[in-house]
Amino acid sequence: MPVVDFLLEPLGYDFMQRAFLVTVTAAIVCGVLSCWLVLIGWSLMGDAVSHAVLPGVVLAYLLGTPFAVGALVFGLGAVALIFLVRATSRVKGDAAIGVVFTTLFALGLVLISVVPSQTDLGHILFGNLLGVSAADLVQVLVLGAVTLAILVLKRRDLTLYAFDPTHAHAIGLNPKALGALLLALLALTVVVALQAVGVVLVVAMVIIPGATAYLLTDRFARMLVIAPAIAAVCAIVGIYASYYLDAASGGMVVLTMGVAFALAYLFAPRHGVVGRRVLATRRRRSATAAAVSQPDPARVG
Repeated sequence: MPVVDFLLEPLGYDFMQRAFLVTVTAAIVCGVLSCWLVLIGWSLMGDAVSHAVLPGVVLAYLLGTPFAVGALVFGLGAVALIFLVRATSRVKGDAAIGVVFTTLFALGLVLISVVPSQTDLGHILFGNLLGVSAADLVQVLVLGAVTLAILVLKRRDLTLYAFDPTHAHAIGLNPKALGALLLALLALTVVVALQAVGVVLVVAMVIIPGATAYLLTDRFARMLVIAPAIAAVCAIVGIYASYYLDAASGGMVVLTMGVAFALAYLFAPRHGVVGRRVLATRRRRSATAAAVSQPDPARVG
């Protein structure tokens, strides 16, 4: 099959066009946010929020409201509940996260099992990328644009908070408010990505791009460009692969991101397993060559 036909054939279907738009939008937003999550060490928090939205989505279905409303309410509620448990008991943060997100996720599973529905609510867990409607597309584009705009506008403050909260407080910023803002944006981002890959896989989209970029650069400004670029490319490649292999689209997108991380883990120039060895070998050779090129003081004398 000619390359042009290979690339254009999936785009001939409206549902594939919507799938590309939704996935690329979600990937870019998740990729940008993941930089801060990886830097601060909030990967587990991303896992918690992504799973905690499940009962909100089911309840939104029951009430006839958009899924995004229920997901956002429960996402923000989960964040507030985690902080409440951590602040008012001797339970540590990781334990509070584990208790809250597993309980809410279990509640969502119970609701799915007992709620009578003519709609297969299982797609909430694993995504329904090829079934995205025009209304869903508009919702994702709007929420994604809002989230990305806030991240870009507040990037300096959020970056300072991630690197040095004490210094941020010293210059007049409120670290607690910035942390709350980042968590609220995490909840909003989960809602955006939920349409693409579902609850189970959404955590991968908010962690893998940032982790991959972290291996490729030491500069955070570059990381903010590399992570969404990798996420967008993986989203496109994953959808094409799912189309031609007749595989699950959301799973294929995340699998592609995982492959990208594996390549960076192995071959990143400075921080990859192979890259570090190559760099060390070059340094040893350079040191040896420098030592050989130096004149012997005894012979010179």
